[in-house]
Amino acid sequence: MTERQMEFARLIPRHILNSDLPHHPTVVAEAKKRNADFQLRIADRITTFAGSMSFVWLHAALFAIWMLVLEKSPWPTLTLVVSLEAIFLSTFVMIGQNRQSAFQQAKADHDFKAQELELKTNTELTREIHTLTMELHRRLMSGNPSGGGAPTAAT
Repeated sequence: MTERQMEFARLIPRHILNSDLPHHPTVVAEAKKRNADFQLRIADRITTFAGSMSFVWLHAALFAIWMLVLEKSPWPTLTLVVSLEAIFLSTFVMIGQNRQSAFQQAKADHDFKAQELELKTNTELTREIHTLTMELHRRLMSGNPSGGGAPTAAT
């Protein structure tokens, strides 16, 4: 692997790199941008873990131990800890939503540009086909398939 490929590999998440499928240019650009910022990498990791079943099982076990062993009812410290955790986790969720929204907008902009280019190309091709068809029609209707002033074999 060249130095440039290794640098590229650090910028893109492993699931994109390890996939055999080609990725949308906006996906690659967003992955590079995400991985360039240390804070966003940490937010991604926290959000990924918080959205996993491991997170659910770990919290269920910790809360059960806390309620049964560490604190007697009505669990005022546990309530404070859970509230603070909810505040921080909701912040990470909003960060993820904002970044997903920015990604969707970038992808939509890219797709729009690509579709506009395709429409322009198709329009040009259609006009060229029309021009060629009209020229062919003119030559066939004039009885001179060569299109020039030279006589044909039939004359």
